[in-house]
Amino acid sequence: MITGIFLVLVFSVVYLGVNLSTNWGKSDQQVATEDASKRLNKLYGNIEVTTETPVKGRIDLDPVDVAASLPDISKFAITADSTTADYAEIFSSTEKAGTGDDGWLTDVAKEFNKAKMTVNGVPVSVKLRNIASGTAADYIRSGKYVPDAFTPSNQMWGEMVKASGVNAQLITERLVGNVPGIVISKAKHDAFVKKYGEVNVKSLIEAIASGEFSMGYTDPFASSTGLNFLVTTLQSFDSANLLSDKAIQGFESFQANVPFIASTTLQMREAAKSGALDGFVLEYQTYVNTAELRGAYVFTPFGARHDSPLYALGNVSATKLEIIKKFAEFASQAKYQAAAKDKGFNGLEDYQSKLGKVEGSVLAAAQKVWKEKKNSGKPIAAVFVADVSGSMAGEPLNRLKESLIKGQKYLGRENSIGLVSYSSKVAINLPIGKYDTNQQSLFVGTVDSLRAGGNTATFNGVIAAIKLLQDHMAVNPNVKPLIFLLSDGETNVGLQLKEVQGLIEHYKIPIYTIGYNADIKALQSISSINEAASINADTDDVVYKLGNLFNVQM
Repeated sequence: MITGIFLVLVFSVVYLGVNLSTNWGKSDQQVATEDASKRLNKLYGNIEVTTETPVKGRIDLDPVDVAASLPDISKFAITADSTTADYAEIFSSTEKAGTGDDGWLTDVAKEFNKAKMTVNGVPVSVKLRNIASGTAADYIRSGKYVPDAFTPSNQMWGEMVKASGVNAQLITERLVGNVPGIVISKAKHDAFVKKYGEVNVKSLIEAIASGEFSMGYTDPFASSTGLNFLVTTLQSFDSANLLSDKAIQGFESFQANVPFIASTTLQMREAAKSGALDGFVLEYQTYVNTAELRGAYVFTPFGARHDSPLYALGNVSATKLEIIKKFAEFASQAKYQAAAKDKGFNGLEDYQSKLGKVEGSVLAAAQKVWKEKKNSGKPIAAVFVADVSGSMAGEPLNRLKESLIKGQKYLGRENSIGLVSYSSKVAINLPIGKYDTNQQSLFVGTVDSLRAGGNTATFNGVIAAIKLLQDHMAVNPNVKPLIFLLSDGETNVGLQLKEVQGLIEHYKIPIYTIGYNADIKALQSISSINEAASINADTDDVVYKLGNLFNVQM
């Protein structure tokens, strides 16, 4: 008995000694990385993986057709319907054309229609459609659907619509007051003031560029606040020329220290809850209506005001133009402006923008700069993980193929992509490679060849994707890894989330999920691990959604 205990003690001492000597001189991070690598290799070694021969497909080299990717306009809700034969349809940004605190213009439109307004003795009304400014601008500029009037969050979208050749007549510069800002945690704000004396956009951008401040912002192709922030950032480096070499180089150095760009404000807010960000962009109206933000964050305004201008579009008739003008006058009444204040608008009235008018062509060029420079010379390596289990057979897999084949046009040529599929087993269908014309052809052909059947080993597929990315990064360390998981969310065989979550957290690879006939909550739980977005693909705008997602992340 004593001998047995002695042997156990000796073995334990030797074991500890070997481990201590093996890890001697290494940082905790190095040890953790080595442990993660061992666990990854072990998990990967225990799953069945085959390597397929990629199949080439026919590719379409025509430019992206935005109009074709946009769904029917009926997808976007009418929040105040017309009540007369003669009416003007208005596209309105979502912060004012929804319901509750976001329903100020909805209420005004309904009151306008109740007021029995007339033009030349004929009863008139308005129809209000709730649609985000960037999406609305895509409909208008592409010609897919042009309403009679447009009230985006700020004038930048109006300028871009005009630059596209659409006649946009400014009826009023302001329907209701609002301001964009950077929302900063109180602790970080107080530390910032102590060091810099005050918080302003210039000092914040300098702090971000030097790596002292961590913040995120929203997609400048889709978000009014994101577009405003992009322009403000470029201006901070060269106020005379937003597109100068000085401005672009400054933006690139700044962008190298931005850890997060969100597709939507909701995704941004969810990321902020994790504590990973010191600050993020938001409109003041949303800030004051969100109690948990008011208590823990400080709002610092920036850029152009978001005063909801109103434009008449195209060759509107004299009657429609008069309806639009009457509506602007109606909304300006004191009682409706007071109601707006109750919903969070018309705050920070003293704030005056130092950002002058920016032409639409310059704004479009700034978006192009952002698309080219947002990764700061660090290309993306992405693996698409496709669920081809039996539950995806038929329409779900057909939609998965369609969305990938159409959405791939948005992938940047400087990036690299690969494709993994899974059912009961895992297949590496396309190894990671630079997204040139050859890889594009292989990607399209491989996607088209996918067939469904078998059980659903989702996390086996995820592990295979992580392994592919880690092997790729061993040779190409200067890349940013991403995973796009396309699935119905089910997992009935193989590894479970609890077995792989620690590895996902360690490697910090965002997993963007796209759900087809899916358990969306299950997919959201995967995306939320590293602050990625989750998309419900069961709508006719999935290609447009994926295009926006790829535009931001790729």
